[in-house]
Amino acid sequence: MALPRSLPYDRIVEPGRAIDLAVDPTPMAFLGDVHGNLPALESVLAEIEAQSVRRLFVTGDLVFEGSEPLKTWIRLQSIGAHLVRGTSDLALATIDPDALRPMDENQLERTRLFRTARRSLGDIILRRLRGLPDRIRIALPDGFEILVCHGSPRDPTEGIGHDLDDDEVRTLLDGTNADVVVCGCTHVPFVRDLDGRKVVNVGSVGDAPEGRRAHFTVITPSRRGCRIEQRAVGY
Repeated sequence: MALPRSLPYDRIVEPGRAIDLAVDPTPMAFLGDVHGNLPALESVLAEIEAQSVRRLFVTGDLVFEGSEPLKTWIRLQSIGAHLVRGTSDLALATIDPDALRPMDENQLERTRLFRTARRSLGDIILRRLRGLPDRIRIALPDGFEILVCHGSPRDPTEGIGHDLDDDEVRTLLDGTNADVVVCGCTHVPFVRDLDGRKVVNVGSVGDAPEGRRAHFTVITPSRRGCRIEQRAVGY
């Protein structure tokens, strides 16, 4: 099995689970695709703390392929972040590195990083990665619901990108009645209003297309729905 840029784990599907949370209507921070980039994560966390936001949700792809997978995991645990399992998280937990067959120097380096990340995390954390939910449903007191996932409600491996048309997005939203769907996977942040609901892609903390910028989103529930603010910080 090779490990090209289009990773093989984007086709791995393992039955996941959903977690239901009931929370009070205070500001919540949402971020994703940290990819083991601890400096980027710290920059976002400092900004979130400065805004007195105490509740944090992460849309997956937590620790690979950055240089500090273990420290990134420990940091997320230390702040009590609610984590969704991303495709790279599932890959780390399920793929045997010895089964990978790199075809060029780039794939060889990524295979090395993959092996190093698994060794750094160890069996206990790998099992915890595998056991993370692929969806979190957040219920607010007025019946408003936020769904957090990695790719889409239909399939965690299928990202909702900014370049999809409305019909394509509707297909990926199939099966959820949430008022707000928060996702990651594609690394490009956006907010779209569609059929009375909002689709929020939080972009990427650790691998933003524009370089050393880390994205995050703050959602503040209110009696009229919610206020959504998308931000980015340098690191």
